Amino acid sequence: MYADGAYAGLHQHRHDPGTRILINNTGKAVRRMKELSVTGESPDESKQGQSSTGPTQAPSEPREPAEATAPSEAKASSEAKEPEAESAPKAKAGTSPAWAAAPRPSTDDDARTDGAIPTDPRRSLSAGADARKPVPDGAKAPAEARQTPRWAAGGTDVAGTDSAAQATVALPALGAGAGAGEDTARTPAAEEKRPAPAAAPSGAGARPAAVKPAQAPVRESEPVAPVAPPRPPAAGVPGPRAAERPTGVPGPVTPARPATQPGTPPGPGQSEQRPRPPIDLLAQLTNTPAPPQTPMRSVARRFKIWGPVVVVLAVGVVTAQMVRPLPKPTLALEGSASYTFQGDFSVPWPDHGQSAAKVVGAGSLGTSGEQKPVPTASVAKVMTAYVILKGHPLKKGESGEQITLDAQAEADSAKKDESRVPLKAGQRFTQEQMLQMLMIPSGNNVARQLARWDAGSEDAFAEKMNKVARELGMKDTVYTDPSGFLESTKSTAADQLKLAEAVMQNEVFRQVVRMPSATIPGLEKPIYNNNALLTTQPGTAGIKTGSTTPAGGALMWAAYRTVDGKDQLLLGVTMDQRSPGGDSNAHLKRALDNTQKVIAGIRDGLVSATVVKKGQVVGYVDDGLGGRTPVVATADLKSAGWPGLKPAFKLADGGRAVPHEAKAGTEVGVLTVGDGPGAAKVPVALQKDLSEPGFGSKLVRLG
Repeated sequence: MYADGAYAGLHQHRHDPGTRILINNTGKAVRRMKELSVTGESPDESKQGQSSTGPTQAPSEPREPAEATAPSEAKASSEAKEPEAESAPKAKAGTSPAWAAAPRPSTDDDARTDGAIPTDPRRSLSAGADARKPVPDGAKAPAEARQTPRWAAGGTDVAGTDSAAQATVALPALGAGAGAGEDTARTPAAEEKRPAPAAAPSGAGARPAAVKPAQAPVRESEPVAPVAPPRPPAAGVPGPRAAERPTGVPGPVTPARPATQPGTPPGPGQSEQRPRPPIDLLAQLTNTPAPPQTPMRSVARRFKIWGPVVVVLAVGVVTAQMVRPLPKPTLALEGSASYTFQGDFSVPWPDHGQSAAKVVGAGSLGTSGEQKPVPTASVAKVMTAYVILKGHPLKKGESGEQITLDAQAEADSAKKDESRVPLKAGQRFTQEQMLQMLMIPSGNNVARQLARWDAGSEDAFAEKMNKVARELGMKDTVYTDPSGFLESTKSTAADQLKLAEAVMQNEVFRQVVRMPSATIPGLEKPIYNNNALLTTQPGTAGIKTGSTTPAGGALMWAAYRTVDGKDQLLLGVTMDQRSPGGDSNAHLKRALDNTQKVIAGIRDGLVSATVVKKGQVVGYVDDGLGGRTPVVATADLKSAGWPGLKPAFKLADGGRAVPHEAKAGTEVGVLTVGDGPGAAKVPVALQKDLSEPGFGSKLVRLG
């Protein structure tokens, strides 16, 4: 509707017929607007479905209307023609009537040039809008089709009043913001392209704002259905007075592009809507624009996001590494821990057969001859005694169980081609006495009796013998009988040396084998040992002789040599010794003679030397995380050996757990020099304080 100034201007020409019509129509419209304002009814509700040019568009967000004021030029022109009207109040946002925002139909009155005022009341109410022909989407209307009202082009009305000036005063009052004035005051040269109205939807509701289409060719003018005039005010409701008339109408709502629903492809003319970054959404909510993206800001943002995560993970890793159990400390040898006995030495081995020898605790003296399995003869009785003692242990001074002889033992006593002891069925002897008859005179019948007593049969006992041999690592040994009389019982000197070292650890056995003779109650005569070295070679301590035609002469021997006040045990085996005469006794004598030379040579070659000095670094404690603490010998260590010997060095905890922390001088292990139970030993202690691994070592450990 018009502002008060424009309304008063029209009253100046009220005597003109055309002017009177315009005034009447304008008054009706003002009264109707007042009525709607009083009743709360929206003008848009009364204009639903009046446009036939196309569908209406959904209104976008309401904009803050600008204060409607008349331009200075229009005000000056109005003051020259009529008294100053009352100031118009500001239009409220969201009160724009539908007929003010909708394009009006084009009529022939827009082309009038005779100065007559159009009689169509709708023209009077919608003077702020250009009359246009419907234009298809994307088309641009030609210049001749865009008609400009006479008063907008600067024409003069019938009363001589400058219609352009009046329009300038009135037009800003028709809209709530600058958009309304700009729409009504367009000239053909500056006019914008208008969108083609869409088909009107059915039903009540606010008319959506039109979407401005792209330029397209203009279609020919088509007849447009006339817009219904505004309804007259209700009966009894007075029309608005000049001072109460609203001075402006909210301008047309800016059309908004319909948003694309999630998951729906964009329509024609619409751009694809993509999710905005969180920082842009935050800036939109706080009305703070997002800062421009730079490489430095990108790095800072990543740091802010991932920094706390990394810190939490780092704290967890550090905590886990600190609370994990520490590895068990271990002792390790230093590379310089070694010793070699000075001088030259060689063992006088037999020129034939095979032999092996060692000094228990110092090391092996080596072997001679080819180590191939050969018959063992009576040397096999050593395994028989060892199995009996394992199954029926005896301590020093004990006699053991009573064993009753069977008829087979008496029958075997009559065999002339074997070594035997005269026995009778039913006799009873102790276990110790049976061992003496087995090892001293080498009775075959006694060996068989012990096998039947222990395992029930000779074959079952032979299986037990083979089982023990495998436990000792005797890979080239096979036992087929407990006495060794059978040629099928075979072994090597190296294998029998392993058995000698094991059985000589039994005190009862050592006591029996070093006896030259024994008197046993129940026997008619004393028994004598066939090992002549027990009486002819000083320091000889047994062990067992053997001789048969297939086996030749054999001897498992033991001897002692005192070095630095300590007895050193010498062990050896001589096998497959043969005499040119071919007699078994001659073969045994040859084995005894050759063994005597070996024993004498080894005894003469044994010496003592200080292999480790007090305070010498012999190893270190490894904490498992790279830390090493040196350990030293607590005293001088002497060991027996022979020239050229390099004894083995071993460092162990001695049955005590190595601590994680300890003071310097704390004993943490034992250094062993040599091999076997008789090896020399000395305690070792920390050279400096032993500390627990530090923070860095705990942190970087992987195991």
